[in-house]
Amino acid sequence: MSTHAFQADVTRLLELVVHSLYSNKEIFLRELVSNAADALDKLRFRAVTDPTLMGDVPLGITLRPDAENKTLSIEDTGIGMNEEELVKLLGTVAHSGTRELYEKLSKAGDAKDLSLIGQFGVGFYSAFLVAERVDVISRAAGQDKTFKWTSDAKSEFTVEELPEPRATHGTTVTLHMKEEHVEFLENWRLRNLVERYSDYVPHAVSLVTKDKDGKEETNVINRATALWQRSKSEITDEQYDELYKHISHDFEKPYARSHFKIEGSLEFTGLLFLPRRAPNDLFDPNKSKGLRLFVKRVLIMEDCTELLPPHLRFVRGLVDSDDLPLNVSREILQDSSTLRAIKKQVTKRALDMIEDLSKEDPEAYLELSRTFGAVLKEGAAMGETDDKLVSLLRFESTKTGAGEGPAMISLDDYVARMPEGQKAIYFLHGPNRASLLGSPYLETLTKKGYEVLLLTDAVDEFAVAGIRKWKDKELTSAMQSGLDLGETDEEKKDREVRNDKLKGLVELAKKILEGRVQEVKVSDRLTDSPSCLVLGPGGTPLAIEAMLRAAGRPVPPSPRIFELNATHPLVEKLGLRADANASDEAIADYIEVLYDQAKLAEGGVPDDPGLYGRRVAKLLSLGA
Repeated sequence: MSTHAFQADVTRLLELVVHSLYSNKEIFLRELVSNAADALDKLRFRAVTDPTLMGDVPLGITLRPDAENKTLSIEDTGIGMNEEELVKLLGTVAHSGTRELYEKLSKAGDAKDLSLIGQFGVGFYSAFLVAERVDVISRAAGQDKTFKWTSDAKSEFTVEELPEPRATHGTTVTLHMKEEHVEFLENWRLRNLVERYSDYVPHAVSLVTKDKDGKEETNVINRATALWQRSKSEITDEQYDELYKHISHDFEKPYARSHFKIEGSLEFTGLLFLPRRAPNDLFDPNKSKGLRLFVKRVLIMEDCTELLPPHLRFVRGLVDSDDLPLNVSREILQDSSTLRAIKKQVTKRALDMIEDLSKEDPEAYLELSRTFGAVLKEGAAMGETDDKLVSLLRFESTKTGAGEGPAMISLDDYVARMPEGQKAIYFLHGPNRASLLGSPYLETLTKKGYEVLLLTDAVDEFAVAGIRKWKDKELTSAMQSGLDLGETDEEKKDREVRNDKLKGLVELAKKILEGRVQEVKVSDRLTDSPSCLVLGPGGTPLAIEAMLRAAGRPVPPSPRIFELNATHPLVEKLGLRADANASDEAIADYIEVLYDQAKLAEGGVPDDPGLYGRRVAKLLSLGA
């Protein structure tokens, strides 16, 4: 037996590995299974030129828990290691035999034929996350001697030749578990970890269990094949659906899927699904939502948020890359041009999949829009306003859901059915469709036959602000002042006459509401309601003001323009009373009530609800 010092400041480095490099202790099994898979791949590759290395020994990985002795063994029938390799590969932290082989093959031009994942040289040391001592027994393929490497991850390790050789070539890594981690010896725990991290490793992973009589039974516990790596023509709908349910934990079939393989300077495979149901945490900012990330069929991240933009976070699926740079723990992505290129391609494929559904099955897409439309609109709100995304957004309108067409429409549909003379795309934001349909802001627009988008999602106001223009048509709020409604010469003359009739009332209202409104004017948008408040240039809608307050952000002052309907009987009578007696106290009460009613119509509340109620009661009693 020989004793060796580690070829690095191992006490510090292994402490870093155990306490800092890995965020989750359970990944030790993923790392050791991946190393075993690498050893099997290396043997298979070398056996191409030397078939005697493999012999008749089947390739595989076996997990052997021993609760009585508190050990877990990971056995493989791979390439194995001799004494020199044990010292070199396990005695030098961050030395990787996999990387060394890969570099040799790269120089020879053969690296593309070998799929390996252990290229960091620290995966083995993750064993010390859960073990107080690790034994490695290995026999190199083509050799008869067996050696044992032992260490407790302190300052040294020992290597000795065993008198009895290992039955086959390969390696057995035995972990002497720490007391607090004996849970990893339970069969269900091991099955769960293999299914989660190593289900698609291209070699059988078997688990040895014992019945109550101590009889051993060995069962394969992984799929050992990555469905997404196979040709689409070889995969049935049922197999796709089964995989979707496996990775999403959803019992319903997805609306659609996209299976693609990108080749060239960048190589990766993707499989995306459109779910039917929204998870409960879809809008939880503290919950990560993303695709599963595999590197060479080994799960690296459960929810990789770097592969899709936030407004596509409802898309489920996976990406399997051979080129993605990771940090040494394989858990954290490095920002790189490769990652950005993958994200660009995956985003394009996801949008293509959604677009195909909208064209091939409009009814299904309508349901998807009801479920995930608000999330898609977040993209427009954040400035992602490329044509494909915006064309996928759906909105309610004054002409939808009432026998005049589909329940929701796209901006393309809106523009296509605009009447001649309409110059803008009009929208109105509010809490629900019913309240919007009764809004005074729709009166003239509806009379002219103009369709108005009814925005009821909280994000809608921000989305239209991000889009701004579509097909050369400005998106304009129906609450905005100065709407260009195509006024005829006759309508212009009538408005001028009305302005003259209400001059006295307008001036009186300006004095009464001074400091609370930006301007008082005669309205050209109202037909039935007596008054309304409209946004001046740069005005902030109530919905955005509420969000700013909720976020603790300052709300800029945004006084409204108070408009009076000169054709309304009440306003006409008030105009006559103001001309006859400008000091009539009842006129001031009426103006205050009309102002508060306009605030209610906008979606706000009176400044003093109690005073508003008393004024209404007072005016009602005067007319009784």
